[in-house]
Amino acid sequence: MTMPTAPVILFDDDHYMYVLKDQAFAEAWWEMPDEFTVGFDALARPLSMTGEPLDVRLALAGKEPEEAELRRLVADHYRSHLRGQMPPQATALADFVAALPREGC
Repeated sequence: MTMPTAPVILFDDDHYMYVLKDQAFAEAWWEMPDEFTVGFDALARPLSMTGEPLDVRLALAGKEPEEAELRRLVADHYRSHLRGQMPPQATALADFVAALPREGC
């Protein structure tokens, strides 16, 4: 199966966004698969998370991009957690993802 394209964008059960540099970093960073709500790779393809506590795995959950959903969730994150800041406004997906704040990079 195709690997997720870096970076990966994950949202926890509080809808907090994490932009992690790659799949391996995300798997090392994330501890509990049940805290994962939704995730995307840099091409806006949905991700799934499986595994046991402290041993999670990310995989593509679909091949079709869900760009509108990614942008909606990013906007929700900014409204809830980064009040007063604007989410990236880039039209091109690659530019939008590149403008997201990174964790651990």
